[in-house]
Amino acid sequence: MSSVTPVAVGPRPGGARPRSRAGAVAPVVLALRRFPNPRLTGIGAGLFAALAMFLLACLDWLLLDGSAVAYGLLFLPVSALTALWVRPADLVTAPISVPIAFAVGVIPIAGGTGGFGGQTMAVVTALAVHAGWLYGGTLVAGLIATVRKVRQMRERQRHLLRSAQGSRRPRP
Repeated sequence: MSSVTPVAVGPRPGGARPRSRAGAVAPVVLALRRFPNPRLTGIGAGLFAALAMFLLACLDWLLLDGSAVAYGLLFLPVSALTALWVRPADLVTAPISVPIAFAVGVIPIAGGTGGFGGQTMAVVTALAVHAGWLYGGTLVAGLIATVRKVRQMRERQRHLLRSAQGSRRPRP
């Protein structure tokens, strides 16, 4: 089997250099790489989501008088970030901790009166009424975690194949 090596013919007209697809990175990818990329444990991801939702709900209560739509819309990116920032070993925790964070965050905007029992009933009612947002955020976290897990398994398979092929080659 013969190998063909490319031959440089000379400079291109106008001084243009050939573009390599391997080195080309989209501007969107470059912008996303500047964002932080923490790797949280399962507990850390749950605490992040719960704290973020509680703080966002308090802001929602102060600024928008407890708007359920605003709270639901804010829940979706928190769910996505939780699933993106959890460690690969703890991917299963993202779709579990996100609904708990929704329930923690709904406490300030539930609007219950009459002591502990009234507040508890308001939280349960808010969870039932806004279940669509809860399911949506859980679905977002579940899909992101699933895609990350599939990519992790494919990369592991590629690594195993490369190492198996490397061990079969005769050494000179």
